[in-house]
Amino acid sequence: MLASGVWPVLGLVFNALVWGISWWPLRQLQLAGLHPVWATALFFAIGAVVVGSLRPQAWRVLASQPRLWALALAAGATNAAFNWGVSIGEVVRVVLLFYLMPVWAVLLAWWMLGERITAGSLLRVGLALAGAVLVLQPAEGGWPVFDGLADWLGLAGGVGFALINVLLRQLANEASSSRALAMFSGGLVFPLGLGLLLTWQGQVPAPPAAQPSWMLMALGMGLLFVAANMALQHAAAKLPVRITSVIMLTEVLFAALTSVWWGGESLRWSVLAGGALILAAAFLAARGEH
Repeated sequence: MLASGVWPVLGLVFNALVWGISWWPLRQLQLAGLHPVWATALFFAIGAVVVGSLRPQAWRVLASQPRLWALALAAGATNAAFNWGVSIGEVVRVVLLFYLMPVWAVLLAWWMLGERITAGSLLRVGLALAGAVLVLQPAEGGWPVFDGLADWLGLAGGVGFALINVLLRQLANEASSSRALAMFSGGLVFPLGLGLLLTWQGQVPAPPAAQPSWMLMALGMGLLFVAANMALQHAAAKLPVRITSVIMLTEVLFAALTSVWWGGESLRWSVLAGGALILAAAFLAARGEH
């Protein structure tokens, strides 16, 4: 009994670990000339091939279900924004802005699902927004400001993540393989299209010439993302949503520790305090769902 309960929890922690440390290989690939948008497309191409090969019937479902297309678009935008943001910005700051998701989830659930905005949801929104004010406060003091593209990407990724959660609730009756294939396909198609557009505009460099060094790292990360997604799917089927959501917040811990240890970042008191408020809002959202 103990082992059957431990493995799903370890799977969730593994998923959070992969996403929490993903900023480091993304930056190494960027140093090798592979922009995060191209890297994201490559990672998720591997996932689409793996899931599509194991569950070929999922392709037919994906082709016939427009709501899965919306899930694919949201997943592609979310992953492109998050991966690009943590590659160029202050990791903890971007991750915390990403986890403003409870704010957007309340608004999207009201709009798309007709859920009533309660006093509890307003409390969570207030906590998250107060945390954002602290996270965005400059080190020298003053009004909170968005400090460049990375902050906006973190924020956009959080909006996309909230949309994914709402769409997954709408698609609860679809097979998990169809939902996973939609998310991997979106993680390929959206960044690929964005990369082509930005390269044409001269905003990002084209992918570098094939070299074993960066190709092996990209392949390894793609397989890690597939394994992390499979672990999440398995755990989500075994554990209550409130437990799954809370354990996934360990991603912030992994990102914070590695960014300080490997990336030389420092954590100001305002970021720590703001992060505590944002995580409290996310924790209350997870507890309040069930």
